[in-house]
Amino acid sequence: MSAPPIPQTMRALVLTAYDGRPESLRVQSRPVPRPGPGQVLVRLAASPINPSDLMFVRGRYGVRKSLPVVPGFEGSGTVVAAGGVAGRLLVGRRVACLAPLDGEGLWAEYAVVPLPQCLPLRARMSDEQGSTLFINPLTAWALLDRARQEGHGALAQTAAASALGRMLATLARRRGLPMVHVVRRPEQVQVLRALGAEHVLSSAEPEFDERLRLLFHELRVTLAFDAVGGHLTGRLLSAMPDGGTVTVYGALAEQECRIDPGDFIFHDKKVDGFWLARWGRGRFGREQLRALVGAATLMGKALETPLRASLPLESAGEALRIASSDMTSGKVLFAPSLDGGAQS
Repeated sequence: MSAPPIPQTMRALVLTAYDGRPESLRVQSRPVPRPGPGQVLVRLAASPINPSDLMFVRGRYGVRKSLPVVPGFEGSGTVVAAGGVAGRLLVGRRVACLAPLDGEGLWAEYAVVPLPQCLPLRARMSDEQGSTLFINPLTAWALLDRARQEGHGALAQTAAASALGRMLATLARRRGLPMVHVVRRPEQVQVLRALGAEHVLSSAEPEFDERLRLLFHELRVTLAFDAVGGHLTGRLLSAMPDGGTVTVYGALAEQECRIDPGDFIFHDKKVDGFWLARWGRGRFGREQLRALVGAATLMGKALETPLRASLPLESAGEALRIASSDMTSGKVLFAPSLDGGAQS
């Protein structure tokens, strides 16, 4: 059976202002892009809403693109056209893909993606799981690899009940690294313990800071991964033994990090940052990436992303509201093939 013809136009979710308002994201009709050399055209099946996407549409991400623009950093779909000989090998295959940092994103029916940023999906992997195959697994692997290279014997993390937090917990446990898991609500403590996590604390507990300090010193935690920011960054740093480091890789609190300068001056503690786009630039080749994601796939359900809802592009306001309200319950995905009704 021959593949359906590629249409001239498509539905795309377009951002018109970096103000975080639902009306600044609207479905529009756009020409289907054509792939150039080293690119492929992907018919998108699913694209998640990650914290980085939420930061982008609010104008708080590390990259601002010229408006109007289609957001969406990662997704999955089927390659339907290629702009060069190498890409033709992928035509007809399902792939996970990353959007280019300097181009249009993946919240659309079709998108052009650089060939090195596509990975074929195994037959048993769903489109939904494939759409989350890049950002969280790569971030978890990169953070744990840093801990290995620097010789840290015990770790900590915030937002531990999130999809990425569960991946970090799984990888740390498999590598035999003790890890303290910080969550925001008491019910999340039980969720993580049911998954095999041992040291879990809720920041809502009245004695959280003292328990955190005692646990950090008992386990000799010298590196913490913070996805929250705000006051929690300073609370982590204050609890650590002298010489400890907090690496901030997210801003879920949407507040400035609050830190006691005495931790820098008198206790030789440090705060630094991690951005996956900068980490991967020029240092992670296609073959290594393929091996990494292949290994993550082989680990099976241990690194699967919990999924909460799949919504059409036309439900952008609802989708972003759900994704912002409770990230523990699972990812919210856009399913571009779903038709939510025509909008201008």
